Amino acid sequence: MLKKRDVHDCHSLYNFMQDPVVYPYVRHKCQSVEEFIFITKQVIDEEEQKTCISRTILDEMGHPIGTIDLYHIIEHTGFLATWIGAPYFGQGYNQRAKESFLAELFLEHQIETVYMKIRKQNIRSKKAVEKLSYVKLANETNHEVYQSINPAEKIYDLYQVERVDFLEYSGDLQHVIAT
Repeated sequence: MLKKRDVHDCHSLYNFMQDPVVYPYVRHKCQSVEEFIFITKQVIDEEEQKTCISRTILDEMGHPIGTIDLYHIIEHTGFLATWIGAPYFGQGYNQRAKESFLAELFLEHQIETVYMKIRKQNIRSKKAVEKLSYVKLANETNHEVYQSINPAEKIYDLYQVERVDFLEYSGDLQHVIAT
């Protein structure tokens, strides 16, 4: 369901990204396919420098439908950014992509904390993330990071996933699957 970013997926992803219900929430807003290819090459370079980890989200047929990134990686923490094309909304791709990506981050990359900043007006994303038992609202508990993402006005809510909480959830999930 996830694969490393590849410029060959840019045309398909760009078409999804331009949808007015998706575009406002995309981290790297691009005005052309060429710009998106350029940005994708930069993201691939950033991953080689270990300042981000980025994957393409695939549907069951292996077609690219969105992206998921951990960016601004510092001292085993980073910020998560996800977007999925509108035709795939409400089909569980977001949750599956997050679970797969978080497993990779915590088990293969030694990430300890993943932050998510979600615009207060982005009800769809807030509802999706609040369904995940291992995600905690951190506006009050991590005030320093909350202030850093909202320096002037309170635009974003801050959520976080701790490695230990996710691994506990994963262990519970494996136990349910085994029985």
